[in-house]
Amino acid sequence: MSTPVHVPALGESVTEATVATWFKKPGDRVAADEMLCELETDKVTVEVPSPVAGILSEIVAAEGETVAPDALLARIGLADAGASEPKPEKPQAQSQADKTPEGQGKMSGKSVDVMVPALGESVTEATVATWFKKPGDQVAADEMLCELETDKVSVEVPAPASGVLAEILAGEGTTVDAKARLAIITEGASGTQSAAASGAQAAQETVLKNAGPEEMRPRDPEDAPSARKAMAEAGLNRDQVQGSGRDGRVMKEDVARAVSAPAPASAPAPAAARAPSSADDARREERVKMTRLRQTIARRLKDAQNTAAMLTTYNEADMSGIMALRNEYKDAFEKKHKVKLGFMSFFVKACCHALKEVPEVNAEIDGTDIVYKNFVHMGVAVGTPSGLVVPVVRDADQKSFATIEKEIAELGAKGRDGKLSMAEMQGGTFTISNGGVYGSLMSSPILNPPQSGILGMHKIQDRPVVVGGQIVIRPMMYLALSYDHRIVDGKGAVTFLVRVKEALEDPRRLLMDL
Repeated sequence: MSTPVHVPALGESVTEATVATWFKKPGDRVAADEMLCELETDKVTVEVPSPVAGILSEIVAAEGETVAPDALLARIGLADAGASEPKPEKPQAQSQADKTPEGQGKMSGKSVDVMVPALGESVTEATVATWFKKPGDQVAADEMLCELETDKVSVEVPAPASGVLAEILAGEGTTVDAKARLAIITEGASGTQSAAASGAQAAQETVLKNAGPEEMRPRDPEDAPSARKAMAEAGLNRDQVQGSGRDGRVMKEDVARAVSAPAPASAPAPAAARAPSSADDARREERVKMTRLRQTIARRLKDAQNTAAMLTTYNEADMSGIMALRNEYKDAFEKKHKVKLGFMSFFVKACCHALKEVPEVNAEIDGTDIVYKNFVHMGVAVGTPSGLVVPVVRDADQKSFATIEKEIAELGAKGRDGKLSMAEMQGGTFTISNGGVYGSLMSSPILNPPQSGILGMHKIQDRPVVVGGQIVIRPMMYLALSYDHRIVDGKGAVTFLVRVKEALEDPRRLLMDL
């Protein structure tokens, strides 16, 4: 007896989907709710979980096929019927362990392919950034094997099974497509340490033999993301920190030790310093290849300048009203909602309020058409060790202060840890960028295409202002709205910014929709 696996609900108005990736193959054992495959529609990416525990006996819809809602994708047999299920063919590329000469402790067990995971909509290739395991290493199921970089996100690749990493098929720096094999794991492998070591060496030689000149160069270990962030905050470079992780990988605690260590005494300068030369300067330079994410950021920012008729208008807001409101209610807010009350929810709400009055700022140009959005998907720019990313708070105009604060905190944490999915960064209609957290007093933000507007927040600084004919000190913030002048006129841009200013200076206007 077998259990059918059908296409799940795809959402309103979605009539078909494409089978993007199968994460299991016939004969594999699956657990209930374990992800079997991923479907792509013209709007979202949908994961298909296993309805029961058992053995995947048949795949009905292969990768690349187009299926309708509720179509049959696969069948799952009972776990105790596994012996009668057809065995999957052994991959043509045998693991290095299977090639080990007789007498060296040949590893036994089924070979399991490590495939490139789902990369998201419109992403067709990735670059292997770092391997955290080497051939011959023991791995546990779901343990992280390597990290891939795409032009949008970093993707971690977990081990599909427990065993020994028998062979790496794609070395660091290799560009792989969305359906490529990365490595082979010998499931439940057994053997002597010498066998694993010899398999590791031979497999590594295979990778290097097929690698290009860039891949042949020794690579520095990939430091932990938290360590890179800590080094940036402390103003330390990589050479000033001694790594304690595998292969010299710098961990967060290594940075803390380097910060607390006393500075070494400077050596006396030589009596007669020789004139510097360009060769000396070259030896002190460091050349690092741009990551795919950084290349994409650079390309998109330049495209925005080349495509849009970008203009920036400025204003300033007295933040004393919001600060007084926060001080009065922050404890009660955090106690009830389990999240701190920050400034971002006020800015999101103020922008949603202003976008209703000036809808062209929330629109985009599509050819010769203007597409007006009757909803607000608010992008919130987040700085990460890898570069700038913009996760999206969907339907922000319909959400409460508490919900907005929670989502921004969750998305920000995912962004800093490199865990954002493609779906969480797509579909934004307007963006807020907070350079003030880094101390920026004023800047002109660049549009995030195809959006027509972006608001820049800046540092809150006490400044003298005139109120009622008197000079007083108030906490002031400069606001900058960059907009696409092709669709937004100057009057609309100024009106939008004035409405944001009014809502920030008197938050009661948000409650009364004024």
